[in-house]
Amino acid sequence: MRKLTYLIATSIDGLIADSSGATDMFPLEPKAMADLAADYPESFPAHIRSYFGIPADAPNRHFDTVLMGYGTYEPALKHGITSPYPHLRQIVFSSRLREHDPAVEVVDDDAVAFVARLKAAPGTGIWLCGGGKLASALADHIDELVIKLNPIVLGAGIPVFGAALPPTNWRLVGEMAYDSGYRRLRYVRAGTAEITS
Repeated sequence: MRKLTYLIATSIDGLIADSSGATDMFPLEPKAMADLAADYPESFPAHIRSYFGIPADAPNRHFDTVLMGYGTYEPALKHGITSPYPHLRQIVFSSRLREHDPAVEVVDDDAVAFVARLKAAPGTGIWLCGGGKLASALADHIDELVIKLNPIVLGAGIPVFGAALPPTNWRLVGEMAYDSGYRRLRYVRAGTAEITS
């Protein structure tokens, strides 16, 4: 069974973007970004990989697939970037995206059933890139949380999980701390063995 990882940047108050969907208020801690580039190079879109010293042909370390809701995919589209992660299988869940880059798969039916089949299929890890509504729908299928906790309070915006969920306990299995206050936290579900593949 493939592992589904929700790797996401968030504020102290649990928001992944402001009310307009913008994320540019999150500070870019240079050392943290360098460590993230080394550990998760595939989580960087192709158009900024060279800026962070990631070679175009850098191998994927954890994931071969990325999942996005329309709200997560749309900012790239607004800048004319139709295939932000060409080094991954790109899947966008949307009922309104009709014309799209052939490198991007659009799924407009049951996301939960689709991801259950995807996790059972051959491959390596699956990265849930966002957003909060999709994360809520897929909450029962998420095996790992990698939280990029930024030392900022947004006050209002898009939450990590966009709908109410029952309480779920998670176990902290990794933490990286930086002088700026930025933290990278890795959790697995409490009471489960860590999936390494």
